[in-house]
Amino acid sequence: MTKIGIIIGSTRPGRNGEAVAHWVHQVAAQRTDAHFELVDLLDYKLPHLDEAMPPSLGQYSRPHTRAWADTIASFDGFVMVTPEYNHSTSGALKNAIDFLYAEWNNKAVGFVSYGSVGGTRAVEHLRLIAGELQMADVRAQVALSLFTDFKDFSVFTPGEFQRESLTAMLDQVVAWSRALAPMRTR
Repeated sequence: MTKIGIIIGSTRPGRNGEAVAHWVHQVAAQRTDAHFELVDLLDYKLPHLDEAMPPSLGQYSRPHTRAWADTIASFDGFVMVTPEYNHSTSGALKNAIDFLYAEWNNKAVGFVSYGSVGGTRAVEHLRLIAGELQMADVRAQVALSLFTDFKDFSVFTPGEFQRESLTAMLDQVVAWSRALAPMRTR
């Protein structure tokens, strides 16, 4: 069974991303074409990148890096739930991505973003990063507005049309994750 990780890309206290990721998981769990699992960056306690060797060498020396690598390696694809901070993704998500290299390769990734303009600028940056990591970023994405999909900027109340966007993105992530499977078995 194809296994997709839903990464909560913020560690900020009171983060909106947790509610968004649980909504993504709730919708995804109703599917029968893949298994979906939440991956919370808070559970990994990754410090600012502290590996001496470049991740592309795969020579991880720290226990937290090895644990993170094992988790990411176990998935066939990802949905990254990201806030938009200062026209980009969160520092916590970028740091977590930067710890690894091969574990991301030849896997699909889709994005669910949120912010004042739907988090789209954060996703633009993540798409560039995904390309460098040899990930296949899917076209469909979910862009949640703090003005219309959250009450008082903090209580998540997505519009029904957002579910359609989410379904389209999940369809693509699952399809691309399966299509890339032969690349991952080499």
